[in-house]
Amino acid sequence: MLRLNELRLPLDHAEDALRPAIVARLGVPDADLLAFTVSRRAYDARKKNAIVLIYTIDCELRDEPAVLATKQGDPHLRPAPDTRYRFVGHAPADFLAQQAPRPLVVGFGPCGIFAALILAQMGLRPIVLERGKEVRQRTQDTWGLWRKGVLNPESNVQFGEGGAGTFSDGKLWSQISDPRHLTRKVLAEFVKAGAPEEILFVSKPHIGTFRLVSMVEKMRADIVALGGEVRFGEQVTDVHIERQGEAAQLRGVTLASGEQLRADHLVLALGHSARDTFTMLHERGVFMEAKPFSVGFRIEHPQSVIDRARFGRNAGNPILGAADYKLVHHASNGRSVYSFCMCPGGTVVAATSEPQRVVTNGMSQYSRNERNANAGIVVGISPQDYRQDGKAEGTVNPLDGMAFQRFWESRAYELGEGGYMAPGQLVGDFIKRQRSRELGNVLPSYRPGVRLTDLAQPGRGSLPVDALDAIREALPAFERQIAGFSMPDAVLTGVETRTSSPLRITRNRQHESLNVRGLYPAGEGAGYAGGIMSAGVDGIEVAESVARVMLGLAA
Repeated sequence: MLRLNELRLPLDHAEDALRPAIVARLGVPDADLLAFTVSRRAYDARKKNAIVLIYTIDCELRDEPAVLATKQGDPHLRPAPDTRYRFVGHAPADFLAQQAPRPLVVGFGPCGIFAALILAQMGLRPIVLERGKEVRQRTQDTWGLWRKGVLNPESNVQFGEGGAGTFSDGKLWSQISDPRHLTRKVLAEFVKAGAPEEILFVSKPHIGTFRLVSMVEKMRADIVALGGEVRFGEQVTDVHIERQGEAAQLRGVTLASGEQLRADHLVLALGHSARDTFTMLHERGVFMEAKPFSVGFRIEHPQSVIDRARFGRNAGNPILGAADYKLVHHASNGRSVYSFCMCPGGTVVAATSEPQRVVTNGMSQYSRNERNANAGIVVGISPQDYRQDGKAEGTVNPLDGMAFQRFWESRAYELGEGGYMAPGQLVGDFIKRQRSRELGNVLPSYRPGVRLTDLAQPGRGSLPVDALDAIREALPAFERQIAGFSMPDAVLTGVETRTSSPLRITRNRQHESLNVRGLYPAGEGAGYAGGIMSAGVDGIEVAESVARVMLGLAA
C-alpha cells in the first residue's frame, strides 16, 4: 500500500474524478490501480472563490516497488503507514485468580472512557467511578439549568458521563504529536460506537452533542461487556496513601457514601472543573503545580457572515459546511488574544458547575445549522497574574488559579443579576466603552438569557483590566482577517474561564504522579490534554502504562 499526499482537485470536481486523477499523478495504467481509499480530505480556502480540495490517498498497486522507483524523490509518495492499534499486552487467563485489586478510573469523560476501554480490552476489568449521572439523566439536568435556571452541582455540563466534551462542538482533531497513530484508534472506536465514517478522513471531523450521547452509551456498554464496571454518583472524597519514608503508594479511595475501595493503580481523569477533588489531593500532598490558562468572552456573529468571509461565493457548499476560523492577536500591552473552541452554527451554553457563578462555553450539533457562529475570545493568564498572596515572585499555590476563576465567575453572576443570566454587551458598545441597552440584529443564544451591561465598567468589570484592554484592541484587528468580525451588532457574552485546567498534577515519563506511586494523572484536568481527541489519546497512553505495571511488562 502506498500513500499519495497533496492530490489537489477543484471543489466542484465530479464524483468519479479521483481515480483518473490518481492514475495520472502516478503515471500508471488504470488496471494497475487495484484499490484506493481516502485517508484525508482537506481544503485550501486561501483563494475563497477558487477553493481546492486536497486529498491523501492510500493506494493498492500492482507493482508498488516499481512505482516507488519511478517516483523516487517525490516527497508526496511513500509507503502507507500501518495505523492499526497494538495492545501492550493482555491479562492471562488466570490473572483474576491472583486477587490483585482491580484498577480504578476516576472520571468518565473522553480520557476516562478511553482509559477504561483500553484496560477492559486488555482484560484488566477496570472499575470506573463517575461523580455525575449517566448521560441521558445528565442531559435532562443540564437542560434544567438552561431552561429553568436550576443548577445540579453534581450533574451539569462539567460533571457526568461523557465529560465536558459531550456538550461541545464535538471536535475530533488535535495538533498533538501522534507517531503511533493513536488518534486513529480514537476515531475507529467512535465509528464503531455509531459516529459517521467520514470522521476517518475529513480534515476537521466533529460529531456534535446529540450523536455523542448515544455513542458514549455504546462505549460504556462495551466496557461492561468486557468485564469492566461503571458506577455513577460515586464521588471520590479521599485517597489512601501509604507512606514509608519518602516513598508513597496509593492503596485505595473513599467515596462520598463512606465506602472504601482498595486499589494500587488509579487513573485520575477528573476534568478541569473538579475543584473540590483538586483541593483534597493537594491536602493529601499529591504534587501539583500552577499553570497558565485563559479567560475571556464568547462572541456571536451570524454564521452567514463567517461563511461569506471565509468562502466567498462558495459559502453554503455542503462539502465545506459551516465555516470556522482561528485568530490570534498580540496586543500592545503584552497580552495574547486568540479564538478558542470555535463552534460553527452553534450556541453559547451555560457551563457552570457551582452555585451563583456564571460560566460560558460553546456547543454545536452535528448539522451545525443554528443561526449564529460562536467562539471564545480569550486572553492568556499566567500563574503570576492570578497568585493570591500578593507577592511579586516565587512559587504560586497551585490552587490559586481556581480562586481566580471563581472570583470572575461570581462577578459574572452579579453582572447578570442572578438566575444564571449572563452579562453581555454588543461589540460596538464594548469598543466605544459604553453600556449596551438593546440588542441589534444578532440575538444571543445563551440560556437562561443575557443581561445587557457594560462588561468593562470601571471598578466592576467582568475581567481584569488588561484582559479587557487586550480584547478591545484585538476585535478590530480580527476584522482585517474576517470581514464583519467587529460588526457593531455582534454580541459578547461573559465569562469564559474554563479554557483548560488551572493546575497540572505533574507526572513522570511512565504517566505516574511524581510523588505517589500507583496514581496516574490524566487528561485535561491533570493538565495533559485540551479537547476530546487529545484527552482520548492521553487516556490510551496512561492505560497502557497501568497495564505494563499490572502485567509486569517492560516499558
